[in-house]
Amino acid sequence: MTTREIQEQILKLKKEKDVCILAHAYQSHDIWEVADYVGDSYGLSVQAAKAPQKNVIMSGVRFMAETCKTLSPDKKVYLANPEAGCPMAEQMDKEMVLDLKKEYPGYDVCAYINTTADLKTVCDVIVTSSSAVKILKNYNSDKIIFIPDCNLGKWVQEQMPEKDFKMVSGGCPTHMRMTAKHVEKMRALHPDAELLVHPECKYEVVEKADYVGSTTGIMNYAKNSDKKEFIIGTEQSIVQHLQFECPDKNFYLLNSALVCQNMKLTTLVDILNTLKGTGGEEIILPEETIRLGRACIDKMIELGG
Repeated sequence: MTTREIQEQILKLKKEKDVCILAHAYQSHDIWEVADYVGDSYGLSVQAAKAPQKNVIMSGVRFMAETCKTLSPDKKVYLANPEAGCPMAEQMDKEMVLDLKKEYPGYDVCAYINTTADLKTVCDVIVTSSSAVKILKNYNSDKIIFIPDCNLGKWVQEQMPEKDFKMVSGGCPTHMRMTAKHVEKMRALHPDAELLVHPECKYEVVEKADYVGSTTGIMNYAKNSDKKEFIIGTEQSIVQHLQFECPDKNFYLLNSALVCQNMKLTTLVDILNTLKGTGGEEIILPEETIRLGRACIDKMIELGG
């Protein structure tokens, strides 16, 4: 079968079976083309809740599917590839968070959305890379334990020095592959290019960037900019997507090793098999997990819009 033939089957089956397909921005472009919505993990969850379909297929990783289920408990949510996890989401568990609360009494726990549904049940507020600064500036506590990404945490902390942050040593293995040496090399090769990076990058990379923001923010910046050349400091698929979106501009990957193997696990055939009922995994969460996890997500929505 060709890519086009598989896509046509998917488009036909998703309509017949009342399915909404969500694709994270790091998915391949052939998956983007069959998706109903493309975006970051939080944006996809909101779209899932708004979608009229009763069934949702997440083309992303497990914590994203869990967030969708938390916000849409009445819908059936499927993860297209059950092996697609997230190393950062798995770096901490609920017991570690409870220990941190004992170690730092009086501090509230702020968790990056890239965490498991179980861990979210013991957190006070959730943030995304695009909303973290706004949410925590509006948050009523000045004492914050930020988990699990210390790079994102440091970037947020620098923008609100009036608050006291405690960090843990965690983060995204893909974004940690970028260094100041990569920046120096690519700046020398492309002196007219602007550097756009994700705040999950190390501080030595973030401090040299022309723009720091979420995946969606990076793409919007590049599309709206008058500049013609950009060095991209996030997962390599974003370069491909921007090439489709802006064929008149040039995009260069900051480091050729910027590949998220978990995001690359999902294929078109995985989505097709999920639609056929021969693949994928339905996400089932205990009612208590949904209730407690939803509380901190609702706090994010309240403070961040």
